[in-house]
Amino acid sequence: MFKSILVPIDLSDTDLTKPAIDTAATLAQTYRGTVRLITVMPMTPVMLAEYVPADFDAQQRELSEQGLAKVARESGIDAARISTVVRQGGIYHEILEEAAACGADLIVMTSHKPAMRTYFLGSNAGHVVRYATCSVLVVRQ
Repeated sequence: MFKSILVPIDLSDTDLTKPAIDTAATLAQTYRGTVRLITVMPMTPVMLAEYVPADFDAQQRELSEQGLAKVARESGIDAARISTVVRQGGIYHEILEEAAACGADLIVMTSHKPAMRTYFLGSNAGHVVRYATCSVLVVRQ
């Protein structure tokens, strides 16, 4: 049923994403599918560009790739069934783009508990649920 599962990871709060990884691992094992972990780096604001080193984005990408590789190793998913990708841009936009690019038939993600600000502004999980062309499973702690 689910052959390609995409799991967005917030490297600043990997404990929050553990339930999504565990759920994706179980589904991938059940359906003999693959898991792709994604993290999204924000764009460096133009106003700050002159204050950061010229290779700042490359440094951040390297750190993100290392962090994502560590999460993948610790996930318990067989190395042949898991892959990682680091993208840069808007969070929900990049998640949706990657889901289309890798042919995901399921996105498994966690979401922070609803707060008043998310009712007015929306959340990344909310945007993914609304605009994804595949199934989305939001796992709460």
